[in-house]
This record gives sequence, C-alpha cells and structure tokens, in this order.
Amino acid sequence: MPRQLGDLEDAVMSRVWQWNRPVTVREVLEDLQRERSIAYTTVMTVMDNLHQKGWVRREVDGRAYRYTAVSTRAAYAAALMNEAWSKSDNPAAALVAFFGMMSPTQRDALEDAVRMVRSDRPEVTPEAVPPEGADREHPAGR
Repeated sequence: MPRQLGDLEDAVMSRVWQWNRPVTVREVLEDLQRERSIAYTTVMTVMDNLHQKGWVRREVDGRAYRYTAVSTRAAYAAALMNEAWSKSDNPAAALVAFFGMMSPTQRDALEDAVRMVRSDRPEVTPEAVPPEGADREHPAGR
C-alpha cells in the first residue's frame, strides 16, 4: 500500500475524486486558489508526484496533461484502515477501540457494509459440507 497522502496531495486528490473525470493542473489550481494562495508550478509538481506514485494516470491533451484517479477515495480509506489494523499486535482489541470511536451514523454504515459482505457470500449449509473423511473431489467418498 502506498503511504498516506500529505495535506496538499490530499487536497488535490479530493478534487480529482470529487469531480470524477479527467482534470487539468489549471482546473485544480483555480479551485485550490479559492482556499489558499498557491502557484501553478506547485500544483503541477504535486500532480506529477501523484502520477509517479501511482495515484493518478495522465494523458496528453494538447500542451498539458489530463489526470484521472487510479482508484476511489473509498479504496484509499480502506487501504489505510487495513494497513493500520494489520500493524496491531491485537487486531480484535484494535477493532473494538475503532468501533468505540464511531458515531452512531458510522456504526449504521458499518452494519450496512457487513450485511452487504455477508449477502455476497453463499451461506454454508450442512448439506454443502462433506462429511468428515469423505473425499472432497468425489462427494460420495469414492
């Protein structure tokens, strides 16, 4: 997993993710300038770095590039959570602590997500589990 985005990288990627279309440095610059004073070359460097790190792909459009996100913000957030969780020496305790930090709305979203994941998996029924000792390639044990 790539490292966590820096503040300016996150500000740029937020726009790329939100707009969900190929964007130019100029478009991102003009939107960022509503919040802060920033130079064109700074935004260009950040977008080039994001390309080098694999966060965006780019295509030539005249004398400029158009940048497109490689993955979604949700995938980025999931990768960060997975990375943090995998570093814990007690994953169950880390999850309990994380769930304890959640708002009621976040817990509802978590419950919805668990239901979606469970509905994607076929339920294991006793008939689907071969008896102990049975040859799994030959269900009748032959």
